[in-house]
Amino acid sequence: MTSIQSKGGRRIAVVVFNLGGPDRPEAVQPFLFNLFNDKSIIRLPNPLRLVLANIVSRRRAKEATKIYARIGGKSPLLENTRSQAAALELALADLGTVRIFIAMRYWHPMSDEVAFEVSQFEPDDTVLLPLYPQFSTTTTASSLRVWARAARAAGLDRPARTICCYPTEGGFIETFADAIRQAHSAASRHGRPRILFSAHGLPETIVRDGDPYQWQCEATAAALVERIAIDGLDWVSCYQSRVGPLKWIGPSTEAEIDRAGADGVPIVVAPVAFVSEHSETLVELDMEYRDRAAEEGVPYYGRVVTPGADERFIGGLATLVRQALAAEAPICSQRPGRVCPQGWSGCLQPERSALAAE
Repeated sequence: MTSIQSKGGRRIAVVVFNLGGPDRPEAVQPFLFNLFNDKSIIRLPNPLRLVLANIVSRRRAKEATKIYARIGGKSPLLENTRSQAAALELALADLGTVRIFIAMRYWHPMSDEVAFEVSQFEPDDTVLLPLYPQFSTTTTASSLRVWARAARAAGLDRPARTICCYPTEGGFIETFADAIRQAHSAASRHGRPRILFSAHGLPETIVRDGDPYQWQCEATAAALVERIAIDGLDWVSCYQSRVGPLKWIGPSTEAEIDRAGADGVPIVVAPVAFVSEHSETLVELDMEYRDRAAEEGVPYYGRVVTPGADERFIGGLATLVRQALAAEAPICSQRPGRVCPQGWSGCLQPERSALAAE
């Protein structure tokens, strides 16, 4: 810590990554096109992927526009990320001149424009911090790959320091655990609650190819159960947001809601793969799944808020940044090396091509 604090005059850029979301109804279709044209999402070569992305984005735009209309016509993700960035900048102010940049994967501000802003800042050190606690080739690796291309184009030749994942980081876990305890207490008035640790799903084929996301999500759930420390806690890891005909990892959150209804137990849904509110929490969880729970006879439905700009979560991110500045290799779960078992070949490793240009 002392060696980092001694660099008081240095200029440090921290680039935080997230998926992004449409900022107006007219942006929904191009946002969806960018999503489905990502080779990490649709694993087909061009021009097939390009054609498919055009077809799927146009077909889904109308329904997606209706979804965003339920929360004001746009995604709140950028505003929420700006709040997190401001809090993180304050938490790192002692390091010198620190500026937090936001790079979204599928809508503005995107990596090309942000990399140029970083180059104008002329940092002595750059830290890459995905706001995905659990690593996936479809999120973290995709964002970092596009950033690498943009950084080269912007003339950012100095190597950046990368934080690849933090599924059990202390501040992240403490923030969620405290919120879950409160929600569990409220649900307990209706019976013995069941906690659904819900994360965004992935097709099984991606996990079979070595993506460690499911393993890391379940590591998060296990760490939360240990931190919550409620004897005999009833809980399950599950996955939401399934789309398309492929078989996805499970169990699904919908199936677990149905099971809770059949069992007559109250439920608390904790969105453990999300660190800020957006359409999948505000619409899918708060509206669609809540309605489903009522239809299935679930006696109580509670939803845990995401960490947002909670000082414990932001403090954990700040610690990761400090450790990244002191480390040579990508930071994985607050220490150099890797947290995943070796069998998960999709993990970000210095010798792999995860940061290669598209």
